[in-house]
Amino acid sequence: MVLEDIVAVMARHWPSALAVVIIIHFVRNYYHNGLNQYPGPALARITNWWRFWDVLKRRPEVTHIRLHKEHGDVVRLGPNYLSFADPRAVKDIYGLNKGFIKSQFYPVQQSVSAGHRLPSLFSTTDETFHAGLRRSVNSAFSMSTLVQYEPFVDSTTALFLSQTDKLYAAPGVICDFARWLQYYAFDVIGNMTYSERHGFIERNEDIEGIISYLGKLFSYVAPIGQIPFLDLLLLKNPLYLLAAQYGFIDATFPVARFARARLEERIASSPSKPASSSPPDLLSKFIAAQQIHPETVTQKEVLTLAVSMAFAGSETTAISLSAIFYHLLRNPPYLTRLLAELDDAERRGVFADETPGVVSWAEAQQLPYLDAVVKEAFRIHPAAGLPLERVVPAGGATIAGHFIPGGTIVGCSAWVLHRNLTIFGSDAAFFRPERWLASSGSGDGKGEAERIAGMNAAMFHFGSGSRTCIGKNISLLEIYKVVPSLLREFEVDFADGRKEWRLWNSWFVRQLGFEVRFRRREAGKVG
Repeated sequence: MVLEDIVAVMARHWPSALAVVIIIHFVRNYYHNGLNQYPGPALARITNWWRFWDVLKRRPEVTHIRLHKEHGDVVRLGPNYLSFADPRAVKDIYGLNKGFIKSQFYPVQQSVSAGHRLPSLFSTTDETFHAGLRRSVNSAFSMSTLVQYEPFVDSTTALFLSQTDKLYAAPGVICDFARWLQYYAFDVIGNMTYSERHGFIERNEDIEGIISYLGKLFSYVAPIGQIPFLDLLLLKNPLYLLAAQYGFIDATFPVARFARARLEERIASSPSKPASSSPPDLLSKFIAAQQIHPETVTQKEVLTLAVSMAFAGSETTAISLSAIFYHLLRNPPYLTRLLAELDDAERRGVFADETPGVVSWAEAQQLPYLDAVVKEAFRIHPAAGLPLERVVPAGGATIAGHFIPGGTIVGCSAWVLHRNLTIFGSDAAFFRPERWLASSGSGDGKGEAERIAGMNAAMFHFGSGSRTCIGKNISLLEIYKVVPSLLREFEVDFADGRKEWRLWNSWFVRQLGFEVRFRRREAGKVG
């Protein structure tokens, strides 16, 4: 009887009742876990939709930098979400054996093949799965091992230089440089993974729409990941995936389709290695790991590893390469100094040109100003444009001096950390490679060494701790080879005087409208 009376009252006064429920919900969010003590936008304190909208506008990194400048080291970005700018937070959150796990933002990024999710080293929230899989394949990604793959990078880089001349320099055609560098990064990783390039550079087109698809996918992932349950209503709707499993629809991601085809070809021909005349590629390493650790590395994991190489590896490397060239063109004195270093190395016979025109990894390590330029580009434009989310362990944890209750989502953004004035200097907002070089006039060699070591320790572009990007050495190998190789061969300049690009933060901060012209360059002189 009482229940019926309550229902009757609710029916008559449902607008008021709904308003009360909404108010209670927002009040609970505001005071959730005592996080009301931390500053942040008013709407962010009561709803995740504020963060969804901010990310959907495609420049959340600008918002995060501004909020930390206004409010300090801890900013509340959601009812259960704190962003940290204090560098000490990195060790507290991402350090080994701290007990923090990845949030539900990451499964939104999982690939799908034949209706099945493909949790990867990057996207899984299962630490046991991650530890076992990473331990099984870690040796394939060490720098000492990766140098064995250098011939794959050499052949693709040589083709890239040749096609740059043929398609752009010789005819004087304007180049969408960010897209061209993305083609390069995809073909390198394809060659290194399968001993077969995708064909982006040869055909100068987006093969099977893979790059376009990834762009759309990341544009989906970034905002949807702020409210992850939306993914279960959309791209990973259980009914949609079930229909794919039974073959009614094809929900396989294009990159997964390509990787699966290459894996099937390899298994059909030679399970553990490419052609005998070729060096071992990553796929052969993954299949070998499957044979050694069959309980951990199944064929599904082999496919996932192959897919993830293209997913994150090519996208982030292309972004870093674009950042290097863009900031050099925007700052001609720095470009001039780098060209002088390359020309000096040329005169001293540093470049053996074992692969004509291509700088080797060992040769690149003899170029200190190149190293400074690369590090400064990593600092000023890290590829990831959102905080790397983690969940505080059940018992709570102290982060940079603040006790944070268990279950709270916390994270640091490289875009915020890399602009720390104390560590990187008062001009941290500007591109200046010289900050990475010891000042000869300081008279304090030890102090300069400590200053540079402090900057290196604060860099967060590859993440930190046990979930540090496993492919970082692949990216470094590509970058340190192609940048000097391209600048030895060509003069690069903005097309038609355009110097501003447009940034699009869809989890990774992509660059749009970066158009250039190339001219052949010989021994430091424009040809």
